[in-house]
Amino acid sequence: MIYILHENASKNNFNIKGDLYKYLVKVRRHNIGDTIDFRTKTDINTLHTYTITNIGSKGLDVERIASSVNEVQNKKSLHIAWCVIDAKSIEKVLPSLNEIGVEKISFIYCERSQKNFKLDFQRFERILESSMQQCGRTSFMKLDTYKSVKDFLAKFPDTKVFDFCDKVLSQTEGFNTVLIGCEGGFSKMEREYLSAQEVFRLNTSMVLRSETAVMAVASKVLL
Repeated sequence: MIYILHENASKNNFNIKGDLYKYLVKVRRHNIGDTIDFRTKTDINTLHTYTITNIGSKGLDVERIASSVNEVQNKKSLHIAWCVIDAKSIEKVLPSLNEIGVEKISFIYCERSQKNFKLDFQRFERILESSMQQCGRTSFMKLDTYKSVKDFLAKFPDTKVFDFCDKVLSQTEGFNTVLIGCEGGFSKMEREYLSAQEVFRLNTSMVLRSETAVMAVASKVLL
């Protein structure tokens, strides 16, 4: 872990018990005198460095030795509009999308999204928090939902669309918002809504799964 999110970070001293204590002592094998970095959700851009002052049988004590503003975020920005797929598939790539710096994901219930797919944003946020601590990112990814492609385009008319077409996305092209369909692609009616949008594909002859397309496009734009 690059840092640990903890509600008591910023206090001069505090005690750590439970699963985090077991992780630090038994997995990370920290000893007295070792330093650990912490942040809080409410002031995540401030990094607090602590030293371990005591290790007991059920907990350990830490003392703050330094605090400083230390932001870690991507220089580029990308908002992905992602037509809803199975939440399990989303969860598999969510940490990677967080690591490469995707700023926001809007989940859209398009016509070919299975309506029984329910999105658990609280679970997504826990996955993202774990990813942030691993990669060092200090900005929370934003998540929201839209009922249809039409509703999303009404709010974000400059959206580019990943779909089957002749135009290949070049390495030098940049944009802020991209729409990616679910398995089976867009319906006939949705394609009518998208007829005025700029469409692109990646330089591959393979048919990509929705989650693969999201990762590939985000990587091309952000990295």
